[in-house]
Amino acid sequence: MQSLTEEIIKEVCVMVKALILAGGFGKRLRPLTQEKPKPLIEIKGKPILAWQFEWLRKGGINEVILAVGYLKEKIIEEIGSGKRYGVRVGYVVEDEPLGTAGGLKNAEHVLKNEKYFYVLNGDIITSLNLKKLSDAVSGNVVGAIAVVPLKSPYGIIRFDPRSGEILSFVEKPVLREYWINAGVYCLTPKIFEHLPEKGDIEQTAFPILAEKRLLKAVIYTDVLWKSIDTHKDVEEAEKLLSKYPIT
Repeated sequence: MQSLTEEIIKEVCVMVKALILAGGFGKRLRPLTQEKPKPLIEIKGKPILAWQFEWLRKGGINEVILAVGYLKEKIIEEIGSGKRYGVRVGYVVEDEPLGTAGGLKNAEHVLKNEKYFYVLNGDIITSLNLKKLSDAVSGNVVGAIAVVPLKSPYGIIRFDPRSGEILSFVEKPVLREYWINAGVYCLTPKIFEHLPEKGDIEQTAFPILAEKRLLKAVIYTDVLWKSIDTHKDVEEAEKLLSKYPIT
């Protein structure tokens, strides 16, 4: 029988991996992404991937797989082994665009023997707690999805519907009755049974798993979370990083 100390050491030595889906074209960020892949776009002087590595390290994750495609040579040249960022990095290469489901399926050979692993989009900057996500994966659950409240892209006008009188203006409120996919997941290898060779996981595997009640949502509020899709998102992410520092 193992001693308590041996069991603790064994648990600590389990290396949880994270897969970053970094193969997209980043079309809405052109011309920035004409010669630089989106995950290398700089926010406050550091590439998006560097921010992600810092956050993953804070969550105890030191082993990262990058799923690369578009301008993959640039990412490999910049990131290399990951040593300069304090993580160990491996790569899986997409010879053609596979989508988020296909990109994950393409990494099956390096993740299929894990108890669970994290998956995140390569354009997300966040400070959300990863352990909270993995704690939700138990029993028959195939995975957990981080969800954050929807922030309105527009200012809201509140008015009296009977008289038409305007009562107040609210600038881009957080709509807490609506929740969006944060692009951060904790998944078990069971997910590979549901993935197509091509396509997006949000439109293929997730709807089927939801029907079978095999997914859980984990709510995050008042955390740093920003998806970098447009030039304006770059500016907003810089402001958010000042308010919600990752380190």
